[in-house]
Amino acid sequence: MSLTADLIRGHTDAIILAHLVEKDSYGYEINKAIQAKTSGDYEMKEATLYSAFRRLERAGLITSYWGDATIGARRRYYAVTPSGQRFYYQNREEWQHAKRIIDALLP
Repeated sequence: MSLTADLIRGHTDAIILAHLVEKDSYGYEINKAIQAKTSGDYEMKEATLYSAFRRLERAGLITSYWGDATIGARRRYYAVTPSGQRFYYQNREEWQHAKRIIDALLP
């Protein structure tokens, strides 16, 4: 079953923050984790991912830093801020509430 972009679109920031709450990470690694968690059913477009990083950083929900380049290319890592953690947990709670409503309406 394919997910429509509209269903996911409003939750891009929370999806990224969910990964960053677990650990600091870089774009490619986050995208691979999303694919793995969804068994390949969902892949975030690169433009969507990096637009979200810029938006989240401007909002003070994440910070970025350059990782060590001892092996391979230098990577920009992202880390969630305390504000980003609060935003994520609030968003997750709102999603759970909406999911209960949808489940009730579409049994």
